[in-house]
Amino acid sequence: MADSATDPAANGSSFKGNAQAAFNQLSSGPVAQNVRDQGAKTTAEFSKLANSRQTPSQPAATGQPLTHYHSFFSELLSWNNPRASAIAYASVVSLIFVARYLDVIRYTLKLTYLALGVTVLAEAAGKATIGTGLATQLRPRKYYTIPRETLDSLIGDVHELLNFFVIESQRVFFAENVSVSAVAALGAFLSYYLVKIVPYWGLALIATTILFFAPLIYTTNQELIDHYLKQASDVVGSQTEQLRQIASKHTSQATELTKQYMGDYTAKAQQMLRGRSASPEVAPKPAQSNLKDSDFPKAPKEAIKHQQEEESSEEESEDEPLISA
Repeated sequence: MADSATDPAANGSSFKGNAQAAFNQLSSGPVAQNVRDQGAKTTAEFSKLANSRQTPSQPAATGQPLTHYHSFFSELLSWNNPRASAIAYASVVSLIFVARYLDVIRYTLKLTYLALGVTVLAEAAGKATIGTGLATQLRPRKYYTIPRETLDSLIGDVHELLNFFVIESQRVFFAENVSVSAVAALGAFLSYYLVKIVPYWGLALIATTILFFAPLIYTTNQELIDHYLKQASDVVGSQTEQLRQIASKHTSQATELTKQYMGDYTAKAQQMLRGRSASPEVAPKPAQSNLKDSDFPKAPKEAIKHQQEEESSEEESEDEPLISA
C-alpha cells in the first residue's frame, strides 16, 4: 500500500480520473443541461429572427414596397424572441458605453503598432537564428479575399438598410401613422431641452431604452393600456363633437344674420333705384368758363349808334306820306 501511495504515476492517473469524473458529472448535471437548453433556444431565436427578414405584404401609403428590414426590426422590437431582443439591447448599450469611455481610435492604433512590431521582430529574429522568418512560416498559402457574392450581398443589405431609414423618416414626416408621428414630435421636443443638460451618449442610451422597452411594456399590459387609451379617445371624441356642434351653431347663426343683412341692403338698394327712376330729369348745368370780359375786344358803340339813328330816320320818312294822306 505504501508503494501505491508513493507511486507518482498512480497518483497522477487517479487525479486525472477524478477530474474526468467531476467534469462528466458537471457536464451532465442540471446546470450544464440548463445552459445547453438556453443556448439552443437562443440559437433558435436568432435563426427565427434572421428568417423574419421578408418584404412585408402591406406596402407604404404611396404603394411602394417596404424593405425586409421593416419586418426584421418589427420582430426584434416586439420581443417575440426575448433572448435575441435582450442580447441586441445589451449589445447596443455596450457599444454606447464603449464609445463613451474607451478611446477606440487610440487603442486601435496601439493594437496596430504592437501587432506589426511583433511580426517584424519575429521575422527578423527567425532569419537571424534559423535562416527562415517566423512570420514567413505562419504566412498562409493564399491570402484571404472577399468573394464577389459576399460583397454583393453586403452591398444589398446596406442598400436595404439605408432605404429603411429613408422610407421610415418620410413616413413619419408625412404622418402616415399619426400616433407614431406625434410620438416622434414629442421625442424631438423633449430632446431639444434635454440636450442642454444631458450629453449625447446619455440621449442615445435613453432613446435605445425607450425604443426597446416601450413595446415590451405595451405587450405585457396591452389590455390596461388599451382601456385607458379608449377612455382618452372617447373623451377627446366627445369634446370634439361638442366643439363641432358649437361651431356649426355659431356658423348657422352667422349665416342667417348675414342673409338678413343682405336682404335689408338689397331692399334698400331697390328702393333707391326706384326713387331715382321716378324723379324728373335735372337740366344739366352750363359749363363754367374761365374767360373774362377783359379777354374780348370792346364793341364799336358809336358806329352802332349812328347806324341805329339812320335806320330810325328812314323809317320816319317812310311814315310821313301815310299821315298826310
